Amino acid sequence: MQFGVFSVGDVTTDPTTGRTPSEAERIKAMVAIGLKTEEVGLDVFATGEHHNPPFVPSSPTTMLGYLAARTERIILSTATTLITTNDPVKIAEDFAMLQHLADGRVDLMLGRGNTGPVYPWFGQDIRDGIALAIENYHLLHRLWREDLVDWEGKFRTPLQSFTSTPRPLDGVPPFVWHGSIRSPEIAEQAAYYGDGFFANNIFWPKEHFIRLIDLYRRRYEHYGHGSADQAIVGLGGQVFMRKNSQDAVSEFRPYFDHAPVYGYGPSLEEFTEQTPLTVGSPQQVIEKTVRFREYFGDYQRQMFLMDHAGLPLSTVMEQLEMLGGEVVPALRMEFDSHRPPHVPDGPTHAGLRAAAEGQVVEAEIL
Repeated sequence: MQFGVFSVGDVTTDPTTGRTPSEAERIKAMVAIGLKTEEVGLDVFATGEHHNPPFVPSSPTTMLGYLAARTERIILSTATTLITTNDPVKIAEDFAMLQHLADGRVDLMLGRGNTGPVYPWFGQDIRDGIALAIENYHLLHRLWREDLVDWEGKFRTPLQSFTSTPRPLDGVPPFVWHGSIRSPEIAEQAAYYGDGFFANNIFWPKEHFIRLIDLYRRRYEHYGHGSADQAIVGLGGQVFMRKNSQDAVSEFRPYFDHAPVYGYGPSLEEFTEQTPLTVGSPQQVIEKTVRFREYFGDYQRQMFLMDHAGLPLSTVMEQLEMLGGEVVPALRMEFDSHRPPHVPDGPTHAGLRAAAEGQVVEAEIL
């Protein structure tokens, strides 16, 4: 089981002080959070990709490449790589380069983004969102697996005998998660390729995501990648902790009430009741997160959003200390003790390379 932190990179005014960090401060804070993620013993750090204010992470591979040079163990990933508005050729090259720099500690999550205007900014139409996601990933999948690619599609110029460089490290492409909060077509896409499906279930009730994940699992088995319970699932989460729940609620309420992503809507109490948001003690976080397995089955990656809504960096660092020191060790023990032997652990480059080498040996024997 892998545990990590993802950041959407919002620049938000702290409602308790009225101070808004500069873009430079926010970028440096994201780097500090990535370094802290490794320091406290977590497995993954992921950054979003956004091209509009109030967000700063427009170039995820730049940030992850910098973190690759300053870390040794964590997987560096994305919370969104825009498969709809990025050129698949550039994605293939950028992430293969990052793979080499990070010695394989790289994967990525494909998504369609959270902002409609981004499509025309990059020459696309939001009404083609699903079709773009399907066609662009089909090309990306081939670019990482074929040395010479001939391609003709609807949304980009044709390719003739094209080689994406550098080639993936050890001949093993980065693991791909397909992220979605609402689209069954994306769950189907993930199942078809045998990739991971990430349900970022931070806003909607669990019943919606139970249906999406169940669809993905059934179709994963249908396409012959393994049994339904072997499908590779990731989940989102949001937490804010203090030693006792009353202090946590009191401190976090102004951030929740004024947050651009969910402020001015349901109350904090309603939101924590209906979604994975947990505001309370570390033990309450453990108890609520453990229940995810009851809803969604055994899964491989749990990511937490920790640095949103204007929370100061010092507070986020305290949260990470609690997450790595008290919460995740208990969750590892609980999840690992219940996972059946045939259910895989989270994807790593070493694991993917071993699987690829095993397939080659099996093919040679046959």
